[in-house]
Amino acid sequence: MTITLVIGNKNYSSWSLRPWIAMKVAGIPFEETVIPLYEPGSREQVLQYSPTGKVPVLIDAGKHIWESLAILEYLAEKFPKAGLWPRHPQARAHARALAAEMHAGFQALRKHCPMNMWLPVRPRQQPDDVMANVRRIEGLWTECRERFGQGRAFLFGDFGAVDAMYAPIVSRLYTYGLAVNETSRAYMDAVMALPAWGEWRTAALRESWVMKGNEPDWPLVRGVALQQ
Repeated sequence: MTITLVIGNKNYSSWSLRPWIAMKVAGIPFEETVIPLYEPGSREQVLQYSPTGKVPVLIDAGKHIWESLAILEYLAEKFPKAGLWPRHPQARAHARALAAEMHAGFQALRKHCPMNMWLPVRPRQQPDDVMANVRRIEGLWTECRERFGQGRAFLFGDFGAVDAMYAPIVSRLYTYGLAVNETSRAYMDAVMALPAWGEWRTAALRESWVMKGNEPDWPLVRGVALQQ
């Protein structure tokens, strides 16, 4: 039976991006169902798959797994050869700590810089609590690249679950022009160079659904005034 991943708008749904890009990079086959968020009837549609009424949701052989981090853990167990977590126990524990911090933290950055892939890229001044989040993330990435990167492109060498968890942060830092050090920028460039990233972004740019709350330049959308 084919695995199905239920996701929201690719332009906005940062939580959906995480398991999607992990599965794409790992070569795990799946079908996707896209439900636009905050449209009439969308919550009722999602509730058919998830008790929380939120995306993403993974469906496999009658099992429904919600929450992006839980989905990644499920996939790591089902597809151990995919290498979603580092092999070495110390590195694996560190990766899980980073993933959990991402899952629960960085609220200021999430609030002020919602993921929006069609938003024109330019620096946007941010409050101090957002920049504190950015500095923390920059420190985490730099430490991981130095301790566990093994000279390769991603946080623990090869792309894995923890990189998937931080993929929406890469999008935010890029879109809002938030400055980071050279190590972090090189990591961002590696993530954005992935074919899976390009596939997701291309699909996002083709979407027509608009979420006002995720448009910081409102009433400008895609850099132009929204046609009423």
